[in-house]
Amino acid sequence: LPESLLESELFGHVKGAFTGAIKDRKGRFELADGGTIFLNEIGEMSASAQQRLLRILQDSELERVGSSTTIHVDVRVIAATHRDLEGMVADHDFRQDLYYRLKVLTVRMPPLRERPDDIPHLVEHFLAKHKVATGTTVERVTEAAMKRLQDHLWPGNIRNLEHTLQEA
Repeated sequence: LPESLLESELFGHVKGAFTGAIKDRKGRFELADGGTIFLNEIGEMSASAQQRLLRILQDSELERVGSSTTIHVDVRVIAATHRDLEGMVADHDFRQDLYYRLKVLTVRMPPLRERPDDIPHLVEHFLAKHKVATGTTVERVTEAAMKRLQDHLWPGNIRNLEHTLQEA
């Protein structure tokens, strides 16, 4: 999303804040008040959005785009990225203070190529999932096919595996 739309989506906006803002709108943080919000690809966030996110994490407060009214929110944030945030901090492409606010608990998810033992379970799951969606009758793959699936490097990770099974 462009930065202006991202900020409106996350923090909300007031009527007249920009062209097309025909009414007040709550952002995702307000909607998640009392719960959890998942921010995918946090490493792609602009400096301005990073600053606004930091304020929410530090003070539990936000302002909708175009407003000066402060809104209190109680939100747990889970963030994910494929980028090296530590490297981005070193290169001054990601705020260090925000990095440490987000880095409360880190869960590293290794790529599929590093966990071939997961592939049979994923194959079983995707076959069952697409059996219902497409009406196919395929329930398993041969041992030879499974060996090939486990030997593949899967550059697109799990989505790549799922799409390969769909295509097959």
